[in-house]
Amino acid sequence: MPPRPDWHTAMTREARAAPEFAAFTLTAAPLLATLPRGDGHPVLVLPGLGGSDTSTAPLRWFLGQLGYRSFGWGLGENRGFGRHVTDGLDELLAAKRERGPVSVIGWSLGGLHAVDLARRRPDAVRSLIPLGSPLAGHPRPPATIPTTSIYSRSDAIVPWRTSMLQAAGRRENVEVRGSHLGLGHNPAVIVVVADRLAQRAGQWRPFKAPAWAGRWLRAAA
Repeated sequence: MPPRPDWHTAMTREARAAPEFAAFTLTAAPLLATLPRGDGHPVLVLPGLGGSDTSTAPLRWFLGQLGYRSFGWGLGENRGFGRHVTDGLDELLAAKRERGPVSVIGWSLGGLHAVDLARRRPDAVRSLIPLGSPLAGHPRPPATIPTTSIYSRSDAIVPWRTSMLQAAGRRENVEVRGSHLGLGHNPAVIVVVADRLAQRAGQWRPFKAPAWAGRWLRAAA
């Protein structure tokens, strides 16, 4: 594995998150007209380390426009692991579970929280989508839950290889182009997330990038 860049270099590379947000803003309307509509099932979106529900607001807004009942975790800034997070997520999942199994999207560290939540309550989780999450060395998600790990080779925060799952069963990896800090509003991520969430329960299939999105996406690995 190549050495990690120093912090200054990493932040310089991660400055791409700003133009990625501009691209998200400009492409939101065309994407909404192109992507599959949701079935209304609940979708929980978890922030990364140091992030709060504010950081996931653009993604949650977009999911709402697609027809999903998207919501944040309501636990303030993500400061890591602990009883506060475990109990809070368990209670939140129990409350939202009344409307059906919940899909969980976790950005960076939030992806690890998502996996842990699914391992505790596999009956209540419909699908998992980690975004740039350091999954290597962490307990694997349950094999019965469709899981799509989205990663970028140009991620300057989390080494992309640590985001790779063993592609087997209902687990897969999909590569996008972009920064780590922009994953929550990257148009390519939106395309993948919308496709994965639109699958009917129990009818999983591997992701296949639409031809028109080829400039944003690379083949699943």
